[in-house]
Amino acid sequence: MAQSMAEVLIERGMERGIEQGARQTSIESTLAILSERFPAADVTAVRSVLEAIGDLDRLKRLTLQASIATSFRVFQEHLDV
Repeated sequence: MAQSMAEVLIERGMERGIEQGARQTSIESTLAILSERFPAADVTAVRSVLEAIGDLDRLKRLTLQASIATSFRVFQEHLDV
């Protein structure tokens, strides 16, 4: 059975909401990891940079990078790539 236009719009809206939630979770996880690993660093300084990234896969890679970076500066260098 074909979907109605309303059903298509609702489905697309739900998909966008799920992706937005995943992006926000990834950002919050990255900031939490950085705060824990580098307590002296100004972690909030990278929040706006992370929030400007629309690519969920890149955000996930940055979360991983936050957990293995040898310093906060090294993590920041990955933001510029």
